[in-house]
Amino acid sequence: ITNAERLIPQVQAIVLSDYAKGVITPQLIKRIITLAHKHHVPITVDPKVENFKLYQQATCVTPNTQEAMESAGLHAVRDGKDVEKMGQSLLKMIRAQSVLITRGEQGMSLFEKGKPVYHIPTRAREVFDVTGAGDTVISTLSLALAAGASLRDAAELANDAAGLVVGKLGTASVGPEELAKAVCHRD
Repeated sequence: ITNAERLIPQVQAIVLSDYAKGVITPQLIKRIITLAHKHHVPITVDPKVENFKLYQQATCVTPNTQEAMESAGLHAVRDGKDVEKMGQSLLKMIRAQSVLITRGEQGMSLFEKGKPVYHIPTRAREVFDVTGAGDTVISTLSLALAAGASLRDAAELANDAAGLVVGKLGTASVGPEELAKAVCHRD
């Protein structure tokens, strides 16, 4: 907490990547989010289900479909209406500014307070390996928010990056030139 208090005024974004290993405690989460708001720093969260309710007031929480279902108390998602109910339920539950549900081959769905759901179709041409796709999403989303992008534009860019990374074998990354080229060639 002392390090967070010292460093947060110097950063442009914060990512909480929660692996439920005990490092990200409820006290740490609460203090980081409070400091982020004080210093107008966007805070994004890659959540674990058991800690979902701890991310009150985050800028964006990015669960995958399975995590979102478990957090919303659902056993299955049958159609788009279920996705919308799930996303709105999560948005209300954690009172976050937004929830971005990553939905694999169905793309992503962005839920923002006071706005209609925004569905982003997948841009993956071929899927070889989904390892690291969630990390790519949150890192790209956070970088775009730090640079001043809107949530919608940041989510679009994160979707582009994820589409590229799943087209590679193993844990992979996407470079700025590669991402810029993908954005220029959107369908």
